[in-house]
Parts: sequence; C-alpha cells; structure tokens
Amino acid sequence: MPAPSISWSAQTDVGRFRKNNEDAFIAIRINAEGAERLGKEGHSHVGEHDFIFAVSDGMGGACSGEFASRITVDRIIKLLPSSFKLAASGLNTGFSDVLATLCDGIHQDIVDLGKSYEECEGMGAALSLSWLTPEWLYFAHIGDSRIYHIPSDGSIQQITQDHTHAGWLYREGKLNEREARSHPRRSMLQQALGGKNQFLDPHIGAVKHEPGDAFLICSDGLVDGLWNRRMEEQVRKFRGETEPSRAQILVEEAVRTNGRDNTTALLIYVD
Repeated sequence: MPAPSISWSAQTDVGRFRKNNEDAFIAIRINAEGAERLGKEGHSHVGEHDFIFAVSDGMGGACSGEFASRITVDRIIKLLPSSFKLAASGLNTGFSDVLATLCDGIHQDIVDLGKSYEECEGMGAALSLSWLTPEWLYFAHIGDSRIYHIPSDGSIQQITQDHTHAGWLYREGKLNEREARSHPRRSMLQQALGGKNQFLDPHIGAVKHEPGDAFLICSDGLVDGLWNRRMEEQVRKFRGETEPSRAQILVEEAVRTNGRDNTTALLIYVD
C-alpha cells in the first residue's frame, strides 16, 4: 500500500473574556532518529516518519495554567523519542505502553514543579494526543479536551472519554448532548496531568484510518461554541481548502458563538 498523505492545520484563540491563553498545541514528525517540531499548517506523507498531534488545556491560578499546558507539549517532544526508539528496536514496547509511560512522565514533571514553586502549586493540564502511523491513529487522553473521528463514510464520533461526571453520564446514555453541555459538573475534572491527582488512568486506544477520513483535536472551548453536527459539517466542507486556515475558521466561529474559554482546534485530513 502506498504511504498515505496528510494535511493539518491548527489554531488557538484566547477567547472573548480570558486574559491568558492556557491552551497549547503541537505537531511533531518522528522516527527512530529523533523528533522534529512542525508548524501549525502543513502537508506530508506518512511513511518513514510517524506524526504526533496534541492539544493541551492548562489549569491553575495566575499564569500556572498557561505554564502547565506549555510544559505538557514541550515534554512530549522530549520524552517520546526515547520510547519510540525502544519500539523501533524491536523491544516489547507497544503503543499503549509508550503512551502510558509518556503520560506518567509528564504528570510527574508537573507535580514536581508544583511542589518546587509556590506559584505552580496545584497546576494541571488536560491532554489529547494522537500518534498517526500509515494505518492507525493511536491516542492518549486525559481530561476534557477531545479527539473526534470524522470517517469518510460515517458520522462524527468522539473517540475520547471526558474525564468528568457529566461525561460519564453521557456515555451511560443518561444525558444527551444538550444536557451534557449544560450540566453543572461538566467542567469538574476527575483526572488531569499534575494537579492533585496521585494516580492516572489515561484513556488509550486506536482507530484504523482510511483515505478520506479526518480527525479533530480540540479544547473544551471549541466544544462550548460548536455542536458536534456543526463540527462535522465544517470539517467536510473544508476538505481541499487551504486558505484561510481550516482550523482558524472553526475557532473563529466557536469564539463568536461562545468565547467564554480559550479555544483551540487541530484538524488532520488523511488522503
């Protein structure tokens, strides 16, 4: 099978009411030789390299939430290559082990900084990370950012699980999308990197992708501004367009509609 090609675009916005942007994103090209940080827009082939795309939403007093999300995305490019080399060397290290180890490493770094600096005490971050290979998209998720799969021949699917009580009720069928969005505990995280969490149980999984598929990684600010159906409509509409940034259009619409929170979108097309 020929190596698939991909295109991506990313955008973040502080929103209409916040002073600091506590969201961050990253795009990385990686192989056994190392990792390279990419720009917010691009096009490439998935073959000799895999690709990492991630969105993090920080939390904490003053500027510590902004600091936590930056630490999270920076640690990805520092911690992931060593685990990737183990897998590439044929050692018994699967994607789930690599991603679980990565989450543990980031979590411990944030906890340690919180203990060392008073202004960082209690800071934490949500993380939604996708690892794109020629056939599969592997993912690791903690918190209430999200990863959506928009298949070429099906409807939009949220493939990550919100680590909130409202998210659990929604998965159990006890709330519909509208009720989950307005639930009073929709933003109370049960898990996050750092913070007061002693043990992590990240949601780790895999989705087989096909040409024509798309993936959307976003912070909860985008979810607040756009219904799932609207996300799907826009993602399908944007395929093949390059100007302006497809992620920028999603973010701008979400900020106009809501804008109470920082808003970030990272959109990936598989061709």
